[in-house]
Amino acid sequence: ERAIARHEVREIEQRHTVDGPRQDVTLDEEDDVVIIYNRVPKTASTSFTNIAYDLCAKNKYHVLHINTTKNNPVMSLQDQVRFVKNVTSWKEMKPGFYHGHISYLDFAKFGVKKKPIYINVVRDPIERLVSYYYFLRFGDDYRPGLRRRKQGDKKTFDECVAAGGSDCAPEKLWLQIPFFCGHSSECWNVGSRWALEQAKYNLINEYFLVGVTEELEDFIMLLEAALPRFFRGATELYRTGKKSHLRKTTEKKLPTKETIAKLQQSEIWKMENEFYEFALEQFQFVRAHAVREKDGELYILAQNFFYEKIYPKSN
Repeated sequence: ERAIARHEVREIEQRHTVDGPRQDVTLDEEDDVVIIYNRVPKTASTSFTNIAYDLCAKNKYHVLHINTTKNNPVMSLQDQVRFVKNVTSWKEMKPGFYHGHISYLDFAKFGVKKKPIYINVVRDPIERLVSYYYFLRFGDDYRPGLRRRKQGDKKTFDECVAAGGSDCAPEKLWLQIPFFCGHSSECWNVGSRWALEQAKYNLINEYFLVGVTEELEDFIMLLEAALPRFFRGATELYRTGKKSHLRKTTEKKLPTKETIAKLQQSEIWKMENEFYEFALEQFQFVRAHAVREKDGELYILAQNFFYEKIYPKSN
């Protein structure tokens, strides 16, 4: 896989440098943009990413998957430096859309002049855990032939919770908070109130837009309106697209009310749910100021500001 990836990179760099050496490549401001989607597992991230792949040729940008060893969301310090350098100076890959299961990385710490645009999607924490639990056992309809880590384990999520299993323990809910918190050690201390507050801070101050799985179409609609350079045509593609935009976990059984109630007793669920509710409220606030509903359909508001009293007057 790495050999193929290197070959693909060389081909693209050669195409971009046919007319001149790499150091002479200059980018228009509109093209000097990088989006990072540090996707949380089992939040409809594959469905959304497939739209970016479908649009990249038409809208003329590159999509790159960040593949970390064993899907480790925390990079080593030296890999952080390499990644930041790649993203900021790799002109042949701009405009670029990077996606992968990595926790938030603060580019400002590395002294870069222009930071990337971060986006993400979150999901109800119990629904996310249930989906991931069955995904590890049965896979999904996206790559049905791929053998999963827990394949052959027929125990339901309800049975796992009742037996106090490790795969469904409340500690497994602790994922969306550290993904948004970042690469600090405290982010990965399960149940850390500091990590929760840092995740909230980053969501508000470092992310352009964070959507929710349950309202993915609205998230895509807002991105298309705000960032058409990347997402022009995304809403229509999502509505009318083929099965490539639908990834469903196989053999998923919804948990009982008793199972849900048991998980909701844990402090970890309360904190992850607090973060999810915080993200949901923020997303709905953004949406309320960007769209209107008419005849059951949402539409994007036109530009609602203008300039006046412009001085000095030109002759």
